Order: sequence, then structure tokens, then C-alpha cells
Amino acid sequence: MSFTFIQQLPSPKEILEEYPMPKELQELKARRDREISDVIMGKSDKFLLIIGPCSADNETAVCDYVSRLAKVSEEVKDRLILIPRIYTGKPRTTGEGYKGIQAQPDPEGKPDFKAGLIAMRHMHIHAIEVSGLTAADEMLYPDNWGYVEDILSYVAIGARSVEDQQHRLTVSGFDVASGMKNPTSGDLNVMLNSVYAAQHPHSFVYRGHEVMTSGNPLAHTVLRGSVDSNGRNIPNYHYEDLMQLVELYAQRDLQFPACVIDTNHSNSSKKFAQQIRIAKEVMHNRKKSPEIHQLVKGLMIESYIEEGAQHIGDGIYGKSITDPCLGWPDSERLIHEIAEQV
Repeated sequence: MSFTFIQQLPSPKEILEEYPMPKELQELKARRDREISDVIMGKSDKFLLIIGPCSADNETAVCDYVSRLAKVSEEVKDRLILIPRIYTGKPRTTGEGYKGIQAQPDPEGKPDFKAGLIAMRHMHIHAIEVSGLTAADEMLYPDNWGYVEDILSYVAIGARSVEDQQHRLTVSGFDVASGMKNPTSGDLNVMLNSVYAAQHPHSFVYRGHEVMTSGNPLAHTVLRGSVDSNGRNIPNYHYEDLMQLVELYAQRDLQFPACVIDTNHSNSSKKFAQQIRIAKEVMHNRKKSPEIHQLVKGLMIESYIEEGAQHIGDGIYGKSITDPCLGWPDSERLIHEIAEQV
């Protein structure tokens, strides 16, 4: 065998017992979960804004960022629900590069998954403590859900994971809003099939157990653009794209049709400053079309303290070490502009 077994990882139960979620934060999360689910189900006219760094690599900087976000959240809370992006696992197309704090608690150090699981959980809880905002994370590895199931209010399934059976079935057991991105091919039917699977009950094997789920009615779509056969980025946030998704939803028996627009990735060709223009166009189209207004429930924005990106080891506080992000001044201004258009 070519496997080298490094260490036995603690179970989710062991980690949760050692690093518990304080009772007052459990109550806060329950309230936040209800507010977010009301938006997805159409019971609330508020708008979701999932915003934060491409990857959460440093607890101090991340908690600084979410503290700033909390202050803005108070100013726009009548119209927006801000959900910090605290993404602790980073998918890598070739397998090379920094894979997130859950794999490398020190981006300049060696992988240590046990220390990473602890660092991931500690950062999430600390972020809630300093901000009062429960976060979103990407479910890169379905087996890791147990380590964060009591602290997340939103889960994203990435473009490279959305076709995977285990991801789809695992989401069917969640009780929080879960965004299923379109695959990199851009096939909207694949995305909607993923939502269908996640919304229905299943029996399958999970972490060595036979399990049964009841289905997650809060599973919904996320448009993030696509890449064609020549490697060109193709956006899918325009008016015509959204109307097409309205029609595709109407053809399927899905609960609570809802979509979140990812303003970065292939929608912006990873040109982070374009997120401002894209967000404004989406908000304009919500005003122009009742169907789009009813469908589009939120935006995803990559934002950090300092704009752009840096190489690992550069040591610039609050600057992304993966994809480039909007800086704080532009982010704060954009949040207010979005609130005005809800």
C-alpha cells in the first residue's frame, strides 16, 4: 500500500466536547439560522450577503475582519443579513498549494490535520464571540461536517464537489441553508439535480455508519460562472441567465426556488474589483424583474482587510494568500450600496 498513516484523528464528538459551543452562542446561532431560512423560504424580504476572505488563514485577522463586519451589520440589519465567509478548506484544482487552515494551521508549516481541526473550530467560535455573526464555510470534505455542525449557519458546496454523490447526500442531512454551485462546466441541470438530491431523504454510509436523512429543503442554487473548453471564463449572472434559471426551476418539483450569485470566480474572471459592478448589476436586475427579485436571495463576495492577494510568507496583515479580494473600504461602501437597493 502507498498510504502512510500519520496519526489517528479525534472524532467529532471528542472535538465538540473539548471545544464546546457556549450556550449563549447556541441560542444566537438558532436565531440566525431561523432568520436565514426565512429568507430562503420567502418568509422574509431581507437579503443575504455572504462576504469575507477567499480563505480564512489567520484567526487574528479573520476576527478583526468580522468585528468590522459586525458594526456594519448593525447599520443595515433591517435589510441585509451578513454572513461572514470563514472558509477553512481550500479546494485546489491540481492538488498543489495551500489547502486551508483545517489542513495547515500554519500556512508556512507542514500539514497537521489534528491541529487544523482544532484551529478551525477555535477560530469559528472566536469569530462568533467577537461579532455575534455565525458564519458560512465550504464543505470540502463531507466527513468533516461533524466538527462544525453546531457552529455554521450556511454551507457552500463548491463547483468541483457539486456532482459528487457523497456531498449531495450529506447535505440532505443538514438543517441549515446550503448553496449548491453550478459545476465548472456551467451545466445548470447538474446544479439543479444536486439541489433535488439534497432536498430529498436518503440512506447511505457516513463515517462508518448506515444513516438515513430527511432531506434539506433549504438547499438552493449558486451561480459562479463557468469555464469553456478553451479555458475562457463565462459569466452567468446576467439578466438572461437569471431568467433561464427561473424557467428551469419552474420545470422541476423543488422546494423554495432560490439562488445566490457568486460575484467572483468565473463570474468576474477572478478580477476582484469587478465584484462591485457585478453586485450592482444583479441588484438592478432584481428591481427590473419580479421573477428575478423573487429568485435571487443573496450575493457572495470575496473581501478582506487589504485588497488583492499576496504570496504565502509575505506577511501582510489581512491580505488574502489565495484568490484576491476586495479591500475593507470598498467592501464597507458596497454593503451600504447593496442595502439601499434591496
